[in-house]
Amino acid sequence: MSASLKPLNTLSLNQNSLMLVEANSVSDLIRYIKQAKEMGVPYMIIGGGSNIVFTCDYEGMIIKLINKGIVISEDNENVYLTVQAGENWHELVQFTLDKGYFGLENLALIPGSVGAAPIQNIGAYGVEINQFCNEVTYLNTDTFSEHTLAGSECKFDYRDSIFKKQLKEIAIITSVKLAIPKNWQANLSYGPLNHLNSQTVSAKEIYETVCAVRTSKLPDPCKLGNVGSFFKNPIIEAEQYISLLKKFSDLVGYAQADGRIKVAAGWLIDEAGLKGYILGGAAVHSKQALVIVNINQATGDDVRKLAHHVIDTVYNKFGIKLEPEPRIIGSHGEVEL
Repeated sequence: MSASLKPLNTLSLNQNSLMLVEANSVSDLIRYIKQAKEMGVPYMIIGGGSNIVFTCDYEGMIIKLINKGIVISEDNENVYLTVQAGENWHELVQFTLDKGYFGLENLALIPGSVGAAPIQNIGAYGVEINQFCNEVTYLNTDTFSEHTLAGSECKFDYRDSIFKKQLKEIAIITSVKLAIPKNWQANLSYGPLNHLNSQTVSAKEIYETVCAVRTSKLPDPCKLGNVGSFFKNPIIEAEQYISLLKKFSDLVGYAQADGRIKVAAGWLIDEAGLKGYILGGAAVHSKQALVIVNINQATGDDVRKLAHHVIDTVYNKFGIKLEPEPRIIGSHGEVEL
């Protein structure tokens, strides 16, 4: 039976799927995956739907993961939270603050589920989830057995992990174990937090500042469909950055440990004159150029064409090729933009 995917993706794209089911446990997952395989149709797992772009109807089974639960343990150095994949990420950040477990406050208001967080190594304001990820448990869809990886085995990188590469087709994350250090240290390394006093600032102040900045820059998906940052901040060689600085003196960049420079994609898009650019029912947001929004019943194809236009325009001006951050979904699964 056909089901609408509009309420299940934060871009509010009005696409449909062949089937829609909810999984509250690993046994549910196994049952539905076996059913899809027996029917000969593709299947896809979604959580909060905040990192996907449905470019057309999905001709298979959508499995929404809704398993919930948080188990707390500790040792002398850390508090450990074993969190089920269906938990909401921002609500988890709020939970840790309420409990007095500090460290995740920089990651406030990132949309999506806990299970999706390690896949692309979510990050914001100088912090990434790999800094707290102790273990990830996943279901192998070939063997229907559960496995656990240590955080160090997840091959985390900028918006990347083993779950987007070697385990991309066979792993469904069912829970994540986070290690929150008891000896909290404020991370104020990112621009919007620089004004805070490192000696007196509290985790709640950082949380409130992050929420205020994100709310001022990023549209609420409930009011204006979007997936947050649509493009990754590109990392370029230092030589290219220095060369570009000669022409664009205010080019925003952040030095990386390997000597390369992470460049602000939003700045590139804005400087290319694309802020507010409209194509069909989709547009580059007028306040934050890094965000593509659904302004008038946009189709997945509108979003796709607009993203290509942004990529081509930025490349022609700066020689830097942007990459999309969300997953691009076709009729049978993930596809290239």
